Amino acid sequence: MASSTRVDLDGNPIKAMTICMIGAGGFIGSHLCEKLLSETSHKILAVDVYNDKIKHLLEPATMDWADRIQFHRINIKHDSRLEGLIKMADLTINLAAICTPADYNTRPLDTIYSNFIDALPVVKYCSENSKRLIHFSTCEVYGKTIGCFLPKDSPLRQDPSYYVLKEDESPCIFGPIDKQRWSYACAKQLIERLVYAEGAENGLEFTIVRPFNWIGPRMDFIPGIDGPSEGVPRVLACFSNNLLRREPLKLVDGGESQRTFIYIKDAIEAVLLMIENPGRANGHIFNVGNPNNEVTVRQLAEMMSKVYSKVSGESELESPTVDVSSKEFYGEGYDDSDKRIPDMTIINKQLGWDPKTSLWDLLESTLTYQHRTYAEAIKQAISKPVAS
Repeated sequence: MASSTRVDLDGNPIKAMTICMIGAGGFIGSHLCEKLLSETSHKILAVDVYNDKIKHLLEPATMDWADRIQFHRINIKHDSRLEGLIKMADLTINLAAICTPADYNTRPLDTIYSNFIDALPVVKYCSENSKRLIHFSTCEVYGKTIGCFLPKDSPLRQDPSYYVLKEDESPCIFGPIDKQRWSYACAKQLIERLVYAEGAENGLEFTIVRPFNWIGPRMDFIPGIDGPSEGVPRVLACFSNNLLRREPLKLVDGGESQRTFIYIKDAIEAVLLMIENPGRANGHIFNVGNPNNEVTVRQLAEMMSKVYSKVSGESELESPTVDVSSKEFYGEGYDDSDKRIPDMTIINKQLGWDPKTSLWDLLESTLTYQHRTYAEAIKQAISKPVAS
């Protein structure tokens, strides 16, 4: 239990609050619930369809925090109980979303509905009931960088202003309509604009979070083990699945896209600061990423192969990667951005936060968890005879 003498960044005592967390059963939600229960006195109304990733927090009832978390199995698409829970809370955190790239161009309608239509009542209830909202968006709202449109040999490509992404300056550039991969980014951007407009016109107290590839234990799923066999999770879980099965890691279009990765525990520290410092966080959009952990997807694959060999004791594959086309991997309508480097000026100024964990260390923590959790199940799945 957290000490009652906890103070915010301005030295003021932090009062215990009730938080309605929508999407509490997911990757980010599970880590945020752990943080809140172990280090604060806040209460959580945990809303989700599934609770697999937070079962360890709900059982047994003898846990120190048993009276500070309630699980409500609710599908926010059509459940009248949602407004009542938001009314009961001091703060609502909305994490609910379809956010797997493989779904963006194969399930564009579900993606748009999940990230825009289904979020509308949450924003409406918070605004009408004068409740504070922390809404999780995505770095995808930035789309493509200006730099990607410059000639390959242009010296301007060395200018950070063409690819470093700033919350209050960078334009949001998407591909053409038939590239349905941008359905997610467009839906997320539109709900951001709605939240911002509710703040401007109706006084909604809000904070918008733009995560840049948060990585750690319990992220995504391993196909056929704790998720659908035909599913395609995000890049790190895809690579983890390949490593666990001792298969080459598939590099989409050569793996030349560049990304930054941040450890989930670093990112959750930033979210806790937003929760407990409303005076500094309200009205702001925050990038939350680690610009020091930038790699190409190919470099990520190579590093993960080395890290997994270390944590598992298994030798690296002779041919650790294989190139595949985006059409083959994701289907028709896929498109991508070249780089996503977060500018950290605003969050550092407002909340004094900087990420700490190196890419190697976060991969080692994540792959150690993956190996301990899934390796035996995958061995058993592989050894089972195929039904005739």
